[in-house]
Amino acid sequence: MRYMRTQKLTLACLTLALALTGLAEDKKPNVLFIISDDLNTALSGFGHPQCKTPELDKLADAGVRFENMHCQYPVCGASRASLMSGLYPYTNGTMGNVGTLRGSMPDVVTMSQLFRQNGYQVGRVSKIYHMRIPDEITDGTAESDDPHSWDETVNIKAGEHNVPGKKTNWSPKNDTSQTFLGVEATGGDLEHADGMAASHAIEFIKRNKDNPFFLACGFVRPHVPLVAPSKYFDRYDRDAMIAPVVPADDLEDVPEIIRAYKNNETTYGITPELHKGLLEAYYASVSYMDAQVGRLLDCLDELGLKENTIVVFTSDHGYMLGEHHKYQKQHLFEEATRVPFIISVPWLKDQHGQATQQITELVDLYPSVAELAGLKAPNVLQGESLVPLLEDPETNAWKKALAFTISRNGGESIRTHDWRFTQWGFGSAGMELFDLKNDPGEFNNLAGDPKYGSQLAKLKKHLETKRVEAGYTEAKRKSKRW
Repeated sequence: MRYMRTQKLTLACLTLALALTGLAEDKKPNVLFIISDDLNTALSGFGHPQCKTPELDKLADAGVRFENMHCQYPVCGASRASLMSGLYPYTNGTMGNVGTLRGSMPDVVTMSQLFRQNGYQVGRVSKIYHMRIPDEITDGTAESDDPHSWDETVNIKAGEHNVPGKKTNWSPKNDTSQTFLGVEATGGDLEHADGMAASHAIEFIKRNKDNPFFLACGFVRPHVPLVAPSKYFDRYDRDAMIAPVVPADDLEDVPEIIRAYKNNETTYGITPELHKGLLEAYYASVSYMDAQVGRLLDCLDELGLKENTIVVFTSDHGYMLGEHHKYQKQHLFEEATRVPFIISVPWLKDQHGQATQQITELVDLYPSVAELAGLKAPNVLQGESLVPLLEDPETNAWKKALAFTISRNGGESIRTHDWRFTQWGFGSAGMELFDLKNDPGEFNNLAGDPKYGSQLAKLKKHLETKRVEAGYTEAKRKSKRW
């Protein structure tokens, strides 16, 4: 069996090398990078029974699904800066939604900037770096963008929560811009933010169809407000929505810093009945975003670009929808760190429709697309190229053993195949240990159980080693508001 796998990997490597040689002689591959906002793995192609995402399912059938992909910081600004720089947040200095990547690292060469330096026409449509949603969509701005990353940009200006339609606040105790406001909007797809973004992306592709391009298209759904044309709400039966099943005492054994943060009773006020409406609105906005992905894929097909375009789809981080009695982001449970991730490489057809369970991180994207396009990536990148997994999703050559995610208040977490270990306050505010083989829902915190003392100590050591590799130093901690 090992011999057969070695043969398979060798053949895949040869195939990729020949493909890249042919492309170099003929035409450089295009890259279409699509990123959704606040999307967890609620996709039908990722085994979710309720959410309908037929267009992303088609993309998964034409590529490889990464079913154990994790973000580096479960909040928009830090995660996107990490993804675009190929560096962990401790290294690039973007710790949350404050500041910019370029402000922290003036000489950084971003993922898209590398393509720009190598003769590609590079464009951005809507949200790639951090944007304040909905305010920067209603204003048509992108204050945290990085001009060095693009040849051309498009900011979307749309009505968001101000558009006509039926509006319901599914979290009545939250009166901020981050409330779960569902908007069953009048009008068609093109009258709202993601439809507008898809139209501009299609226009970019048509203008650049004869030259190599790197296009980054950011869709803002399902970020709140949960805006979608009413026809997408009609796809769902609100009464049939199934909320996560969570033990009533789920959070009694976790640190107080977790119990107190975004407590439903004080922050959201979501009842079981309201929860059904929230889920319907979230899934409707996902389906609306999915339809816009389909428009981009259809454009590539119609223009004859499908066979020469690498397509990447992902989200900036996961999202809590009632798991552990929690909502939204900045948590360090599985639902907050894990993201959907698909790469379609047209010349690796034997792997189309396959999936990998290997542990991967968003920081791995940059070196991957660079290698696929035959470009030399900066030596400072901290991710690992996913190409071996694209060539053979079952390969034993992939050696990454853990994903590293950090969050607010000194929260740090490592996720291995069998365990999750999390500590808060850099260890001073409590710890969590979950046996994922026997407790995949992360309900039973074993950190205080003496029987797991050696396992806890082992994982704590792994975390401390990884944090240094990721760029953490005490001097940085003292110089920044971490």
